[in-house]
Amino acid sequence: MTTQETNQVMPLFALGKTVATPGALVVMQGVGISPLSLLSRHQRGVWGDMDKDDKEANDSAFNTEARIFSAYKFDTVLLWVITEADRSSTTILLPEEY
Repeated sequence: MTTQETNQVMPLFALGKTVATPGALVVMQGVGISPLSLLSRHQRGVWGDMDKDDKEANDSAFNTEARIFSAYKFDTVLLWVITEADRSSTTILLPEEY
């Protein structure tokens, strides 16, 4: 079965160890957002609420050793997803926890 037949998109890069900060977990639970859905969007290149330059930087970063950063806004809440340059880990966090 091909990717088109299953309607799935292959991940663009490895996430490494995935973690979320306590604050991010509380916010996600409060607004009904699954950490897995955020990680999936991030890993498929759906960068969220980022400007054009940041999105372009991410588009090239998954082929190089550069950090990959996504931002997703839900109502008044902003969540960040950051994959380290060495792809050893990915963290979901609130901007104030950075």
